Amino acid sequence: MRIAETLNEGLKREYSVHVPAADLDARVDAQLGKVAAQVRMPGFRPGKVPLNLVRKMHGPQLLNDALQEAVQAGMQQLIADHNLRPAMQPRIDLAAPPVAGHDVEFTVAVEVLPVIATPAIDDIALDKLVVPVDDAAIDIAVARLAEQARGFVPATDGHVAATADSLVIDFVGTVDGEAFDGGKGEGMRVVIGSGQLIPGFEDQLIGAKVGDHRTVKVNFPADYNVAYLAGRAAEFAVTVSGIDIPETATLDDEFAKKFGIDSIAALREILSDQVAAELATMTRTHMKRKLLDTLAGAHDFAVPTSMVDAEFDAIWQQVEAEGEVSTDDTKREEERAEYRRIAERRVRLGLLLSEIGQVNGVAITQPEMNRLIGQEAAKYSQAEQPQVVKYFQENTMAAAQLRAPLYEDKVVDFLLSKAVVTERTVTREALQAEIESDDETPGGHVHGPDCDHGHDHAAHAAPVAAPAKKPRAKKVAAVDAAPNAVPAAPTEPPAAVAPDASASERKPRAKKAAPAA
Repeated sequence: MRIAETLNEGLKREYSVHVPAADLDARVDAQLGKVAAQVRMPGFRPGKVPLNLVRKMHGPQLLNDALQEAVQAGMQQLIADHNLRPAMQPRIDLAAPPVAGHDVEFTVAVEVLPVIATPAIDDIALDKLVVPVDDAAIDIAVARLAEQARGFVPATDGHVAATADSLVIDFVGTVDGEAFDGGKGEGMRVVIGSGQLIPGFEDQLIGAKVGDHRTVKVNFPADYNVAYLAGRAAEFAVTVSGIDIPETATLDDEFAKKFGIDSIAALREILSDQVAAELATMTRTHMKRKLLDTLAGAHDFAVPTSMVDAEFDAIWQQVEAEGEVSTDDTKREEERAEYRRIAERRVRLGLLLSEIGQVNGVAITQPEMNRLIGQEAAKYSQAEQPQVVKYFQENTMAAAQLRAPLYEDKVVDFLLSKAVVTERTVTREALQAEIESDDETPGGHVHGPDCDHGHDHAAHAAPVAAPAKKPRAKKVAAVDAAPNAVPAAPTEPPAAVAPDASASERKPRAKKAAPAA
């Protein structure tokens, strides 16, 4: 087998591989002996069919199998002889279909992983924004819990409806004096200020009493989910048939017992732990983003185009699925260019973190991997779980994707332990503002844990309901999402992380046309 390099340009390599006919014939003969032992044919005892007849029956398939073996052997020799680290699956092209007794030639095109200089990680300086868990924060958590758990009680006679009251209404809607489908409802309950109904509707119920009749005038939002009503003015004849007011909760031991807790002191302690964990997560999110921004700013090296293509394709498909692609050709091309830049940054950071992890001995242990597989299998039925476990045990790429987020976190933790950290005490609002400022960038949207892809079910019951939310484009550079292209590595698979984009690379939240539920 002869191998000759035909292209060496940047990270791209191409090779010509020549397989002699004798090599291919020897592989065919080896396959022939195995097949002949199993062939059955009338007039011959099992395993005694003449080889020439077996060759005649199975020759094309045997030649194809032999070619597959030769290509695999050629690839292994090529990688070993040239010390290659393929970034993606190599592309193999046959010069011509194989013919028995003839040499075979094929070309191999492959992109290799870049050689990354040992990253300097000892002088990274980061701010650690810490929010203290004080009594005021716990008070807010208790009040929020009380609000979520509160009930309603009937209002007294003559009560005037106010924000947070729950009203029962009947309504009939018209547009240009004509009734429309779904514009009539009876016994509908709405909480004033909840944003359940289209903008302006709930506000016009403030001050109403039981038995009142009101004419509510509103404009359907331009993005309303019923096309023929979108943007049109409407009137609703509304009758208030009932009013309930929020129940006032006494934050004492009896309140705590509603949640299975013995005392309000014990409840506050539990909420204190929860608030502390939440704030710690916010602090780490901010530090991680700043860490990755620092690494990205300090390292610039060529990355495999094939990996960037794969990452960009995944991002763009995601954006298209969310319906956030601009209809303007010029803007769409600008968006594609921006997302491709983000894809390149993600791949570069993934390779960089992989290199840092390998150089410093960061690895995923087998017990950790077993736990990851078990957690993934637990998402399926008991009958399916063995197949899920087997899939990850046998599929190297799938296993690498599964371990990528954990590997990324371990590398990040290692880097944070080496960084020079300056701790600053801030308010929760200040920390939240810092995180949200990282999410902002011109020209698009952000997808985070607060993104709601659901719909207001009332929107399908009556057009009076607020329009369903338009899904925001997913955050294509989310902190903890792994990119789709997993670079190869000789030992520990790379982190293949999808680090969050810097502030200039994130897409802003969509501007709501109108408040939605």
